[in-house]
Amino acid sequence: MGTTFQDRTMTVPEIHPEHKEYWDAAAEGKLLIKQCDSCGEYHYYPRVLCPYCMNDKTTWKEAKGTGRIYTYSVMRRGVPYAIAFVTLDEGPRMMTNIVDCDLDKIHINQVVKVVFKQSGDQDNPGPFIPCFTPMSDE
Repeated sequence: MGTTFQDRTMTVPEIHPEHKEYWDAAAEGKLLIKQCDSCGEYHYYPRVLCPYCMNDKTTWKEAKGTGRIYTYSVMRRGVPYAIAFVTLDEGPRMMTNIVDCDLDKIHINQVVKVVFKQSGDQDNPGPFIPCFTPMSDE
């Protein structure tokens, strides 16, 4: 049997006012990304200006919450965990944690879905963080 993800304390992210809607949606189990009203491109990390055409007209959209692992790394010091870049079905890539799985069965191009884990700890709970878990262990 391989190494299994165990819950670990995730750092509480710094929340900026322009991302409040993103974090509010995460608390409800929704992954938001931005779409440019001008060129139509989706982008992540959400920002005020579209990184493709620099237009400031962008709209929050709920992502499907599914994608594929583009690349990953398993850390084995302390509590083992995996970080990855996941290519969302909408196109953008996001850096994330791969959770709730056998870390030895993670692979490139594996289909994953979003799950939300609370950052911080019991004494200092933070916002929910979008992480991903394999849709199957194959």
